[in-house]
Amino acid sequence: MAEEEEDFNEQSELYEHYRFVADKGQGFLRIDKFLYNKLEDVSRNKIQQVANDGNIRANNIPVKPNYKVKPHDVITIFLPYPQREVELIPQDIPIQIVYEDDQILIVNKEPGMVVHPGHGNYTGTLVNALMHHLKDEPLFKQGLVRPGLVHRIDKNTSGLLVIAKTEEALNNLAMQFFERTTQREYVALVWGDMKEDSGTITGNIARDLKDRMKMAFFKNPDQGKHAVTHYQVLERLGYVNLISCKLETGRTHQIRVHLEYIGHPLFNDERYGGDRILKGTTFSKYKQFVNNCFHVLPRHALHAKSLGFMHPTTQKEMLFDSELPSDMVEALEKWRRYTAARNDIND
Repeated sequence: MAEEEEDFNEQSELYEHYRFVADKGQGFLRIDKFLYNKLEDVSRNKIQQVANDGNIRANNIPVKPNYKVKPHDVITIFLPYPQREVELIPQDIPIQIVYEDDQILIVNKEPGMVVHPGHGNYTGTLVNALMHHLKDEPLFKQGLVRPGLVHRIDKNTSGLLVIAKTEEALNNLAMQFFERTTQREYVALVWGDMKEDSGTITGNIARDLKDRMKMAFFKNPDQGKHAVTHYQVLERLGYVNLISCKLETGRTHQIRVHLEYIGHPLFNDERYGGDRILKGTTFSKYKQFVNNCFHVLPRHALHAKSLGFMHPTTQKEMLFDSELPSDMVEALEKWRRYTAARNDIND
């Protein structure tokens, strides 16, 4: 059950987000002292650092540590620092580094690698590898369970992740993801031939009421968290389509849940019904063909292909792109050959 537990860490759990409303009798008080009195196990120096990085707001406006809190002020603080949960073990695990400077690291994660330690996955994760690779960076010596992480992807999803190497970069990137100013594109192979060339899926996502290991789609705005996915068909391959997905929000399993809801689950997604033959014929040769595709692509067909954001210190626009991994490429080639053969027969 290790993978299931790992998959179920909400993206919001990478951060601590607090909101306080000053009461009508609140005297004028520096915001760093106000928050120091409200938050347990957070030093005043830490609060000042977070404020200087723009992650403390009064009435939705970033403020510095010396801001004086007034009655009825709405104060929010965004701390991308979960407390230590397990002892992290640096491990010399190979990782594919796409880009690195003194502030950030871009990794192209292989499928099958868990991103951060959790129940049943305390070693062999990307964080364990980063603890070794970045062992001289102060941020990776502070005992944080998810050092440098501002977002994550599932164990069996491949693709790009940005890692912060400094506290300043972590605060800045965390706010970019929180405010949805980043660009993220995924490529997915899905069951079925989509009616439209492009579209948008909007619907809240929360834990499934019947199966705690799944997330579910909710139309009721009072249930779950708002989620928006835009998709575009890249290639039609008969019984499956290759599509691009761009996210406005970053909910757990968002693409997988949204595509299942519209009747086009990810190819070979065992949790959301894509590991069965959902489209096609009943011929035994076709069944064998699909099973062969499952064999070469033994995971859900989802790849985090591109990632864009503003560099945390230079403010330069950064955009990274990655090639599809070999297992998805091989499965796609099989479908292309199968579709071409069918078309030849029909012609």
